[in-house]
Amino acid sequence: MPKIAFVADVHHGRDVMTKKSSQGLRLLADFAAFVATGDADIVVDLGDRISDENHDRDLVLEREVADAFRTIPRPVHHINGNHDRDFISVAENEAILGQTLGHELVDLGDWQLILWRADTHIHRRPEGSSFQLAEGDLDWLAASLTAAGKPSVLATHVPLSGQSQRSNYYFHNNAGIASYPELDAIQAVLRAARAPLVCVSGHVHWNSVVTVDGIPHITLQSLTESCTTDGEPAEAWGVLELGDIIRWTAHGRQHFAFETDAASTMQRWKEPHGNFHEMRLKAVQAAG
Repeated sequence: MPKIAFVADVHHGRDVMTKKSSQGLRLLADFAAFVATGDADIVVDLGDRISDENHDRDLVLEREVADAFRTIPRPVHHINGNHDRDFISVAENEAILGQTLGHELVDLGDWQLILWRADTHIHRRPEGSSFQLAEGDLDWLAASLTAAGKPSVLATHVPLSGQSQRSNYYFHNNAGIASYPELDAIQAVLRAARAPLVCVSGHVHWNSVVTVDGIPHITLQSLTESCTTDGEPAEAWGVLELGDIIRWTAHGRQHFAFETDAASTMQRWKEPHGNFHEMRLKAVQAAG
């Protein structure tokens, strides 16, 4: 039974708003110790390794957190978050981490890990800020899911569920940068998956699970976030156990767990009903 350990949003650097970023390396060492004594096969870093400041400072911070990740005695797969991309290019991140950061499939035996490293740079424009998929991002995901002959875990930085951000410290008033504007197209691709599928992401700084069209979408709280834990860092990391039953456990100050049978994630729900008000108006007009 494959097991994946996840950590998200380390945000190493100076404390910013409710992020206890100055404790990031200490908490990452705790995560490394947890992995060393556990039975996870691999580790996935869901991105936002630093709290960005400027190009030169960010290079230093990324090198420091990369060195901390190298102490983990398991293969570690990295994904870039938006803070890793504010001032640093993908190529610079690759050089620091010592691995390519393009889309990737990782064989886990009976399962596979899909690292969808879609563009996470936030585009800031006069009319507002948003993510934007790069050319080829969606095509690669569609091809990978179409070709998948076995169950898959889809790991991303930005969530793909479109979940409500109500009461979220960062995104209640900034929902436009909590997901991709191409969400409808992304979910259409996910809907076409014909093998068990579970999605795991970070970015939104809380623990959650939302089921969309039969597919569970998990978000993992930031390692250093304090907005939901009375001012103390959440110390969060997660473990996903894969088999006929999918089991998720988030560790830290807010224990969070759920399980579901893998087969149910292939059951697509009936298309949503039309707008009742519009249908009533049409019926009235037709009868008129």
